[in-house]
Amino acid sequence: MEKPIAPTNAQRGQQTMLMGIAVNVVLVIVKATAGWLGNSYALIADALESATDIVTSTFVWLGLRVASRKPDENHPYGHGKAEPLAALLVSLALVAAAILIAVESVHNIRTPHETPKAFTLLVLAGIVLVKEVLFRKMNQVGSEVDSSAVKADAWHQRSDAITSLTAFVGISIALIGGPGYESADDWAALLASLVIVFNAYHIFRPSFGEIMDESPAGAWKAEIEAIALSVAQVEGVEKCLVRKTGFEYFVDLHLEVDGNLTVREGHAIAHRVKEAIRAQKPAVYDVLIHIEPSS
Repeated sequence: MEKPIAPTNAQRGQQTMLMGIAVNVVLVIVKATAGWLGNSYALIADALESATDIVTSTFVWLGLRVASRKPDENHPYGHGKAEPLAALLVSLALVAAAILIAVESVHNIRTPHETPKAFTLLVLAGIVLVKEVLFRKMNQVGSEVDSSAVKADAWHQRSDAITSLTAFVGISIALIGGPGYESADDWAALLASLVIVFNAYHIFRPSFGEIMDESPAGAWKAEIEAIALSVAQVEGVEKCLVRKTGFEYFVDLHLEVDGNLTVREGHAIAHRVKEAIRAQKPAVYDVLIHIEPSS
């Protein structure tokens, strides 16, 4: 019996996004229904946030599909930039949702309305639990496959959990405080909109850095230099540039070798370095090496 083929990083990311979409479809229905029946705008705002989760998760899923395509004549470096672009769309959608929630919250604060029903607290408690579990699962997969888009959408789920938690607190205050505290859940929704904007920046910053070819976080540069220097006849690393594109990394190296070596010998050294780096760093798609005389 043949051993089943393990899914690629892109496939794992896509499967995770589809799971998140399915969960959010159910949550939108539950939140909107409970919010309408329970007189809670905070819960309705929460439903709106989950609706944006569905849209952004779909964008991320599409982005991952595009990013997983092989290089072609028009895109010799692949389609990896689609992945951080999808993450940027998530951050922009979060800001849009936060603005809409804030505007409606202010309107409801200024408009008298009934106190939310007590049963909405049970709904919110369940939602917070589901969203936190979903965040942890998606963030784990995002870290394992090194996907900024999947991690961005995971934080979108976390922001939804925070929105639900603030709604829970607001409704609790409204129920305990009684008359005069009816708008507590609206204030909670307003506070949640600020938290959502903060999470949007948390998503935007690394995604924008990746699009701008920012050096990846961690010890990538030091580790690649160490691998290069471990190869025989490499006397120094004059320059090491690393950039991330989607699920893969591209490396540019300037290596110093004995200036008396022939072109053929220098070429062979470059190939050994490239093979060593790709063997120890499977996420590296390509290594471009320039040979320089050490003296």
